[in-house]
Amino acid sequence: MPDIRAVVFDFGGVLFDWSAEYLYRELIPDEKERRWFLTHVCSPDWNLKQDCGRLIAEAETELIALYPDHADLIRAFYGQWPKTLRGILDDGVALLEQLHAAGVPLYGLTNWSAETFHHVEGKYDFLERFRHVVVSGRIGMVKPDPRIYAHLLAHVEEPAERCVFIDDNIHNTDAANTLGFHAIAHRSAAETASRLRELGVAF
Repeated sequence: MPDIRAVVFDFGGVLFDWSAEYLYRELIPDEKERRWFLTHVCSPDWNLKQDCGRLIAEAETELIALYPDHADLIRAFYGQWPKTLRGILDDGVALLEQLHAAGVPLYGLTNWSAETFHHVEGKYDFLERFRHVVVSGRIGMVKPDPRIYAHLLAHVEEPAERCVFIDDNIHNTDAANTLGFHAIAHRSAAETASRLRELGVAF
């Protein structure tokens, strides 16, 4: 049984219900057009660069130059960003609270733009449960880059082998596993809780 000393949470898809679809279902009602736009224009790769620290103004300027006919829709991505965040995932937050109540050291590791993190920072009590949160946009690194996991471990002050990492993105959990973490590919809070207990985390 591993000696687990810390549990690390991803945010989007685990604690927060975020999706660009929530905004663009309103702006682009046609599903085929919306899928094209979110695949080829405001794509996940484009968004990830802001999560890695690129300024939103720079990102918009570059993309509008490529797709001038979609300028308003491009500006909406960050201009109406709060509409992409539906709220919290209650079961994930409940799991976090259970772990906190049991005295398990908790940390956060999220791919999130430094310019939009203020929409949640200081506004949700459960974020205070974390001993430290690594926000990718603030340090210029994103998951699954191994460097961001090393940055996290410097704050945890424990080796990866004593940490559980929870994330809904398989690329991020695969990277964490390679680095020695006990990574859990999050699908539901119940499954994640079961896996934590299998690893010997008592809560």
